[in-house]
Amino acid sequence: MVGIQAAQNPAHQPDGLRLVNLRTDLGQLADLIELAFANSMDSSGRAAVREMRALNRGLGFLPGLNDLAQGMGLGYVWIENGRLVGNVSAYPADGAGELKQAWVIVNVAVHPDYQRRGIAGQMMRATMDLIHARGGTAAILQVDADNTTARRLYTRLGFFDERAWTTWRRNGLTARPPPLDSNPSIYITHPRSHEWQAEYELAALVRPALMGGLGWLRPLHVSQFRKALWRRVVDWFSLKSTEHLVIRSEDESEILAVLWIENAFASVTTHLTLLVHPDYEGLYDEALLNTVLRRFGGAPLSLEHPTDRDTTNALLRRYQFSPKRAVVHMRWDVSS
Repeated sequence: MVGIQAAQNPAHQPDGLRLVNLRTDLGQLADLIELAFANSMDSSGRAAVREMRALNRGLGFLPGLNDLAQGMGLGYVWIENGRLVGNVSAYPADGAGELKQAWVIVNVAVHPDYQRRGIAGQMMRATMDLIHARGGTAAILQVDADNTTARRLYTRLGFFDERAWTTWRRNGLTARPPPLDSNPSIYITHPRSHEWQAEYELAALVRPALMGGLGWLRPLHVSQFRKALWRRVVDWFSLKSTEHLVIRSEDESEILAVLWIENAFASVTTHLTLLVHPDYEGLYDEALLNTVLRRFGGAPLSLEHPTDRDTTNALLRRYQFSPKRAVVHMRWDVSS
């Protein structure tokens, strides 16, 4: 178990709720996050915790903080006997569509020795008041699907489920599948430049905005399908690329299935986004997955997919993807 030591004399740490102060709290926050999320933290999260500790040891100015630490700069901590034992952080989503003027709540954590005392509830209420005071229209968070205690708390506070999602991963060492038997009705190609609208319409059907859109912090918005020139330039300089594969209807009036293949220079994992019309699940999703696995099967692959799409989820298992984490996206509308 990680020990969380007070960074200051307890006399200077009045017990109870207060706003976070990264200049004094960063080291203890790193310890708390590592302890609270040990079972779900990925490699990037662990790297961020290490960076937080390094910054804490020689912290003079905050501009060098990583995104995780910057996201923790606003919110509340709970002090008990001079120890930092709880945290809730929040930051503006600064997104488009459903995320415009929304806030993101992260790192809802209470040290195990201090749980079931109402600390999380008090920190959450204070954070929700802060979001309201700053003009936020909504707040979103994600919680492990099996964390029934936290989900009950959020429901009591007025949050509602948007959608449950599962993160799937496939080891790059797994054998590539054999090609499927040819099916003349399935033709996989790249979209034409004007077909971003057809992709958007398919996404609106299978990933509606009020059910979480395309996934965590990926709202259903035209900017996801028709990138502005400045965004394409930024992606080019940062060595990010996205390839789109599509399957059209026979009369080519609709796009019925889409697979996005996203790569980044700093990532060893190729990320997939799969959108398939419900009438063609089990057919077009398999054709797209089989194609990408034969092309990129030597690289680790991951995708976040709605947990309620049973047909595709069974297909992912058959193609040797493993479920790594199941979460529920929850939302609170400030006006409610």
